[in-house]
Amino acid sequence: MPNLKEIRDRIVSVKNTRKITEAMRLVAAAKVRRAQDQVLKSRPFADKLARVLQNIQSRMQFESSDSPLLSKRNVKTISLVCITADRGLCGGYNTNVIKKVETRYSELVNQGFSTNLILVGKKAIGYFQNRKDKYAIKSTFKELEQVPTSKDSEGITSEVLAEFLSESADRVEIIYTKFITLVSCAPVVQTLLPLDPQGIAEENDEIFRLTTKNSKLRVEKSNMAKPESDKLSSDMVFEQSPDQLLDSLLPLYLQNQILRALQESAASELACRMTAMNNASDNAKELANNLNLTYNKARQAAITQEILEVVGGSAT
Repeated sequence: MPNLKEIRDRIVSVKNTRKITEAMRLVAAAKVRRAQDQVLKSRPFADKLARVLQNIQSRMQFESSDSPLLSKRNVKTISLVCITADRGLCGGYNTNVIKKVETRYSELVNQGFSTNLILVGKKAIGYFQNRKDKYAIKSTFKELEQVPTSKDSEGITSEVLAEFLSESADRVEIIYTKFITLVSCAPVVQTLLPLDPQGIAEENDEIFRLTTKNSKLRVEKSNMAKPESDKLSSDMVFEQSPDQLLDSLLPLYLQNQILRALQESAASELACRMTAMNNASDNAKELANNLNLTYNKARQAAITQEILEVVGGSAT
């Protein structure tokens, strides 16, 4: 017969665990909103900067730019920037990114490229440092803000620029998790250097917002309008040469690209954690119900046994 005290203790333990997972779900939901707001606030600057760069390039169509960040060299060495989280309890978020990095690393090595890693996040650092014999690690970054700001991207940008400008790397790629929806995200590979400035926001870019109704979280989505194309006036005169402008703006554009990747990854991490904690809370609720049923059955069996013992004792 199951021990009633053990079942009671387990029920209490499961209910306490459910309180923790539910609290973590609500915290993650609140932080997802902040992360998404951060992306929305940084988007106008990113869009404007990208369009200015495109317009400057169009003015230079009859000139050749010798900006080092735009130069395409014979590729021999490639650096991979990997972005993961510092913490777990977020489902398969970290595992999916690490698998993507392993796959890409193997592809490049098999193609004959010398490849090294720039790791962001304790999970990636811990995983690849335990496999130093297989992977070359160039540098590591950890303990960034959970909702990244421009300060968080400065160190990574400086490292990436140093690698490319010193010709230690002929190409730099970044692997991060793209935020698709609150229940869907996917690791992607993007080329950072050499730069090829493109517009950041796309037409019909979907924005997902968390709202509450009847004390329950729900998701609403809306479409972002396509940004208007701002072209520079044909008679505009620059005090500096286009090359000087590009040399000043391209590092800023690169930092913004890295910041965007960090923000997308942060939003994906929080969404995955919210989903994982929601599933954990549901499982804990179901387990508590099953344990209550088991407890009631065991208690009923104990009462029946006691009655039988009393009846049997009085009969003798």
